[in-house]
Amino acid sequence: MSIGENIKAKRQALGMTQEKLADAVGLGRSMVAQIERGSKVPNMVLGRDLAKVLGCGMEELLGDK
Repeated sequence: MSIGENIKAKRQALGMTQEKLADAVGLGRSMVAQIERGSKVPNMVLGRDLAKVLGCGMEELLGDK
C-alpha cells in the first residue's frame, strides 16, 4: 500500500473524517484528500504529525511495518 492508502486506512479505522484529520495537523481537507489519492506526498514533518494524530509510527504509514 502507498503512504496515502495507509493514511486513509488508519484514518477510517479511527472513524475520523478527512476534515478532522486536516484540522488536527493544520491542513485543508482537500490537501488530505490529495495525499490519500497519491497526488501529493507529505514531507517528513507533516508525516510525523499525521502519524502522531493517527496513533502510529511513520514507518507504519510508509508501509515498512
